[in-house]
Amino acid sequence: MDNLLILSVVAILGTLLSAEGAVYTVGNSAGWDISADFPSWVRNQTFYVGDVLVFQYNKYHTVNEVDKSGYDNCSTDNTLLTDSTGNTTVPLTAPGNRYFICGVLTHCLGGMKLAVTVERNRTLSPIGAPVGAPLSPFDPQSATSPASAITDGNNLPSFVSRSSEFGKGCGVLSWLCTLGTLLMVLAVKL
Repeated sequence: MDNLLILSVVAILGTLLSAEGAVYTVGNSAGWDISADFPSWVRNQTFYVGDVLVFQYNKYHTVNEVDKSGYDNCSTDNTLLTDSTGNTTVPLTAPGNRYFICGVLTHCLGGMKLAVTVERNRTLSPIGAPVGAPLSPFDPQSATSPASAITDGNNLPSFVSRSSEFGKGCGVLSWLCTLGTLLMVLAVKL
C-alpha cells in the first residue's frame, strides 16, 4: 500500500511538471528591432503566467521594463529591468500588464516598445466540450521562420519551450506511474 501512495505522488508531480509555458521570440523574425511591428505582433498573441518572452537584439538596442508612465513617455527614469546583452529572457510570473521599451529614446519614440497583458491561466475545455481554438498560443499566421528560431542549438521555433523535452519526460513518467498504480491495484484485488 505504501508503494501505491508513492506511485500516486510521483504521477501527480509528473503531471504538474509537464504543464509548462510557451516561449515567445518578441517580434518574430525581426526580433527586438526598430523594424518590427510590435502592435501587430502582440495582437496575435495571448500570454499566460508561466510563458517567457525572449528579446533578441543587436548592440544598438536595450530592453527596459518600465511602468505605464515610462512606456507612454519613453522614459527609463523608473526602470524595473535593464539589459543590453542581446538576448534577454523575461519570465511572465504574474497576471497583469508589463511594459518594455528600448532605452534609446529615438528608437522608443519610433515605436520600439511593447505592452503585454498576461492572463492568469490557460484553461482547458472540459471533457466532451466542442473543440475550438488550439490550447497553445500558436497562431499559424504569426508562425516564425527558421531564422527566428531560438539559437541555442535546438533549432526550436519561438513558440516551443526549450524545456519541452523535460516536460515530455515528466508526462511519460506520469503515465507510466499511473499504469503501474493501476496494475498494482489489480494485482492486490486478484
